[in-house]
Amino acid sequence: MSETLDLTLKVWRQEGANAPGRYVEYQLKEISTHMSFLEMLDVLNEQLNEKGEEMIAFDHDCREGICGMCSLMINGQAHGPDSGTTTCQLHMRRFKNGDTIVIEPWRAQAFPVVRDLVVDRSAFDRIIEKGGFISANTGNAPDANAVLVPETVQETAMDAAACIGCGACVAACKNAAAMLFVSAKVSHLSTLPQGKPERASRVQNMVTQMDLEGFGNCTNTEECQAACPAEISVSNIARLNREYLRAQLCSKE
Repeated sequence: MSETLDLTLKVWRQEGANAPGRYVEYQLKEISTHMSFLEMLDVLNEQLNEKGEEMIAFDHDCREGICGMCSLMINGQAHGPDSGTTTCQLHMRRFKNGDTIVIEPWRAQAFPVVRDLVVDRSAFDRIIEKGGFISANTGNAPDANAVLVPETVQETAMDAAACIGCGACVAACKNAAAMLFVSAKVSHLSTLPQGKPERASRVQNMVTQMDLEGFGNCTNTEECQAACPAEISVSNIARLNREYLRAQLCSKE
């Protein structure tokens, strides 16, 4: 098997939020199969820079699959063909010599394009601000064993806390719903004893903000779970719905 690839890239280029966008085709020669997908884009940008052309804007930060900054639709799939993998952890060995790769930004009303492949995901920040913290003064950090948490509860909370907030769930959903993201944040806090105070007001505020941001309704097709690089389960959406119903019917917060 050859360790280099010749590729055709069709990349979405858009100069600004209100500018018209278009696909631009680029040819890349002898790309190492050991490169990550973002390193391949770095090579393309170096070539564009040498030619005096505008480089492609794309989001990235840690490049270790932790921060959730990378956000590319690759051949119509959020983060590309590998399940449970972010774009920065996707390697070029997953592609074949002569392949054509189509690269787009996340597509969602709540994620407007800023430039090229960069979208504004601050809607997620505003949802978190509406309920993603505990306002009560809890004092100094207690000893680790001061509050006993059953292992099953701890595992459920930690699985939900694995959400990196990349937005792949929104990009993969045909309704651009943010239910998986919001449900992961609600589940993380509502299952732990420390998060139970204010759980009712938290879920109501976060769901209200989610609707205000323009995210769509859940389709129940579970495409969000399939696209999530952190493999967040849709069972969290069921927990979100229960938390919201409980808050609506029983809470005095």
